[in-house]
Amino acid sequence: MDRKEQTVAVLGLGYVGCVTAACLAELGHTVIGVDRDQSKVTAINEGRAPFYEPDLEALVGNGVRTRKLRATTSAGEALPDADVVLVCVGTPSERNGNLGLDQLKRAVEEVAASQAGRTKRLTVAIRSTVFPGTCEEIVIPALAKLAHVSVVSNPEFLREGSAVRDFREPSLIVVGGDDPAAVQAVAGLYETVGGETQRVSLRTAEMIKYACNAFHAVKISFANEVGALSAKVKVDAAEVMRTLCQDTRLNISAAYLKPGFAFGGSCLPKDLRALTYRAARLDVKLPFLESVLHSNQAHLDRSIQDVLDLPGERIGIIGLAFKENTDDLRESPVVSLVEQLIGKGRNIRIYDPHIRMDAIYGANRDFILKAIPHIGRLLESKVEGVLGWADQVVVAQPPSGDVKKAILGSKLPVLDLVGSGLFA
Repeated sequence: MDRKEQTVAVLGLGYVGCVTAACLAELGHTVIGVDRDQSKVTAINEGRAPFYEPDLEALVGNGVRTRKLRATTSAGEALPDADVVLVCVGTPSERNGNLGLDQLKRAVEEVAASQAGRTKRLTVAIRSTVFPGTCEEIVIPALAKLAHVSVVSNPEFLREGSAVRDFREPSLIVVGGDDPAAVQAVAGLYETVGGETQRVSLRTAEMIKYACNAFHAVKISFANEVGALSAKVKVDAAEVMRTLCQDTRLNISAAYLKPGFAFGGSCLPKDLRALTYRAARLDVKLPFLESVLHSNQAHLDRSIQDVLDLPGERIGIIGLAFKENTDDLRESPVVSLVEQLIGKGRNIRIYDPHIRMDAIYGANRDFILKAIPHIGRLLESKVEGVLGWADQVVVAQPPSGDVKKAILGSKLPVLDLVGSGLFA
């Protein structure tokens, strides 16, 4: 059999499973769908889609006519000859918000029960949305006695109303796992679709799905709140957002989408406060935008606690301004960090290549002297002054090449708050 054409069992013929099964059949794979709902199985075997989705009916019909697609209520019928099993069962919300995993557990049990006497390799791909760790904690243990079975995560990114198009023209394909052969087996299902498959770790794949959906929700909420405030002040919200999207360097881009330290400076905190203050005066509720500064403070608090948890008595801090390549100290999160460390009795020294007390003035100087009156005693003019003294190094600003080299050469323990890739 051509390696690009595999036998695939799809467990669960709901929205994700049926679209996936029909699209894989279109790509030339032999697909057997499994579902306990006889009406879904009957519809597919008669060449009909069990629900409406643009282009799906034609795909199902063609798959059945070419004998590339069929459905059954029996997992035992579908699983023995499969090269890959795609688990597409529902994971509905429970009352407390947690995921209901009963269907997933049952599907995995069916896979395990079908493998008696089999030695041929089998890849089980979890396409259902599950929280990071689910494969390791639930799926893999249930299949642990089956040496020929490997588990990967293959989250779906299909939108209702455009699911077939999303499959045919994917914006993202993710396969996560520790077994390269199993990852390749699932990635191979999509080789003729186009687009690069992102091969990541198992937990990363599970988390990516949540990150994507959360980001979509954030964007919708942001646009709606901007729209609500714009309408109140008689501004064309569509024009605002249309123009905002023209900036593909900072706005619609990867800019700022990197985990790191809290934001600060003279613009972002000030403008968020002004925006939410004026909205409140206009009786416009903006709970999402109002939460941003609280979220930022919570992240700063986590970072402060991480530093306080360090075992060393002498802490060297790299960076003091609110970001690299500036001497602006106003509302710098590092200043807040230093204040907390001093208040807790920690011994610290600081190096920032652009901070010289005799060179800063005005509001910038007033801010730092009010926050840390004795800042001059803590600053070192060279990074070696910090590294030669400290027990621990806290990177609070992305270091330049020379500073990075000096930090690595010091062999000191490092806490990288900004995700600078120091050890990459």
